[in-house]
Amino acid sequence: MFAKAMWILGLSAYYHDSAAALLRDGDLVAACQEERLSRLKNDASFPIRSIQEVLSIGGISIEDLACVVFYDKPLLKFDRLLETYVAYAPSGLRSFLKAMPVWLKEKLHVTREIRELTNFTGPILYARHHESHAASAFYPSPFDEAAVVCFDGVGEWATTTCWKGNGRTLELLNEIHFPHSLGLLYSAFTYYTGFKVNSGEYKVMGLAPYGKPRFASLIRERLIDLKDDGSFRLDMKYFNYCQGLTMTNNRFHDLFGGPPRSPEGDLTERELDLAASIQVVTEDVMLSIVRHVHRITGLKNLCLAGGVALNCVGNGRIMREGPFEKLWIQPAAGDAGGAAGAAWAAWHGYFGRERTITSNLDGQNGSYLGPRYTSDQIENVLVSTGCHFERLEDDELLPRLAEQIAAAQVVGWFDGALEFGPRALGARSIIGDARNPEMQKRMNLKIKNRESFRPFAPAVLAEEASKWFSIEHSPYMMLVAQILPEHQIPMTPEEESLFGIDKLNVRRSTIPAVTHIDYSARVQTVHRETNPRFHQLLRHFYALTGCPVIVNTSFNVRGEPIVCTPEDAYRCFLDTQMDSLVLGPFLIERAKQPSLEREQRSFPLD
Repeated sequence: MFAKAMWILGLSAYYHDSAAALLRDGDLVAACQEERLSRLKNDASFPIRSIQEVLSIGGISIEDLACVVFYDKPLLKFDRLLETYVAYAPSGLRSFLKAMPVWLKEKLHVTREIRELTNFTGPILYARHHESHAASAFYPSPFDEAAVVCFDGVGEWATTTCWKGNGRTLELLNEIHFPHSLGLLYSAFTYYTGFKVNSGEYKVMGLAPYGKPRFASLIRERLIDLKDDGSFRLDMKYFNYCQGLTMTNNRFHDLFGGPPRSPEGDLTERELDLAASIQVVTEDVMLSIVRHVHRITGLKNLCLAGGVALNCVGNGRIMREGPFEKLWIQPAAGDAGGAAGAAWAAWHGYFGRERTITSNLDGQNGSYLGPRYTSDQIENVLVSTGCHFERLEDDELLPRLAEQIAAAQVVGWFDGALEFGPRALGARSIIGDARNPEMQKRMNLKIKNRESFRPFAPAVLAEEASKWFSIEHSPYMMLVAQILPEHQIPMTPEEESLFGIDKLNVRRSTIPAVTHIDYSARVQTVHRETNPRFHQLLRHFYALTGCPVIVNTSFNVRGEPIVCTPEDAYRCFLDTQMDSLVLGPFLIERAKQPSLEREQRSFPLD
């Protein structure tokens, strides 16, 4: 008789990015973010669609679960909320009145919500928020022993935690508590520079190289007190997030020369320099924390998670300048990844199961963990649209795509299981020629409908990466590295003197579409083991052009989540100026499509 498999469902919900993750005997077999299915960006609602999807991927029903694990402890979080409101009363009344209804209706009653919405009758467990982050970072890593650092906005009380991982155990070493938060400090500048908190932080990171960090000293002197051991405190008189509905207050605005930029307002030199300043301060704090953790643990390996671990520029500095030999970062480092971490925390902690180190890349399986669709399902969608399509074998399709990309065409690429985490990794991607100096501008303005200053990422054959970038291994697009000098094109003195964003159109390397103005790139190394078909496409492009690098950006337009279904992909294709769309084995070319009015396009019901 074979032993029955133990299935554990991990959940995150109600704050930034709801998700569900499914373990089978400790192995991550499925994970999905609710936004991909609901089509609501950063959907924080209870992830009922994601639960149904991961159970379907696992081939099980809700009754087969050993337990359900939630990624934080709502009562502790509510305790922090009440204590904060009392401390700032009566000035926090408006914020208090806005928060209470949703807490009293949903957030305090997670067990009830799980039972009513899923009909699950078994055990429901709760992990601490940063325990979930730490578990998501350490347990799928390729390390038997590692230091673990988690930094984000706030969990229950913790905002930054340091751990020691050994085998199946995680030992908490240090923590910093709310309201002192590196994530909330960065979010304050996100708000102040006119971007949306909890989703616009990466825009600040992308904007930073255009400015000069002239406010960095002011931030260090007035806003944050950083100690030698990596601990820090914020001067709360400049912030409003404890008691108000905004991140900053008038003292903050006076300190930096005026009110916040209005969303969609013109970017000035001030915003560029503010972005550069908070970015360098954040990197310095990140480095200070990991150096301290190295001093107290003496370990060689480091794992990262939490929303701040999505700051891939800071991660790159940790890799280059930090004291650790090896680094592994949870690809879904934010709250979504907490769903998987909560499940791992139960498997190794509550149930006490031993850990098996994955001999391949890691235990994340390339992060290709979401829904996938059969050729028949895709074909049914395409037939229903009335579009012109071809079904091709890869030995014909992939060389043809390589030729299209080399001819400056933009291709939507939909293949295999949906990625888990914020990065498109070659399952739901829009791809183009990194060598083309017009590609960044075309993709930003005509395909993605987003700000022109934002850089695109390169996907590079893993075996060729070190010949183009100062990095060899970055499968999850979580690290920024430099373009090697032999591929750089130095700027002239006249180009150097241009104002910030005016430098955007200066050609800086032989792969200009993926080269930021500081000669950096957020690299994805493509591995045959985890995505053989995408790897094969790059091999064809390399054979044709001598360049193993293409542009890889997420398959979506501004304000929408990454596409999930074939229907999502086809709609996005229609609404942009992509030249071709690949759905599994099917090729749809825009030039061959009949003229269809929008109202004539129909799709099968979900």
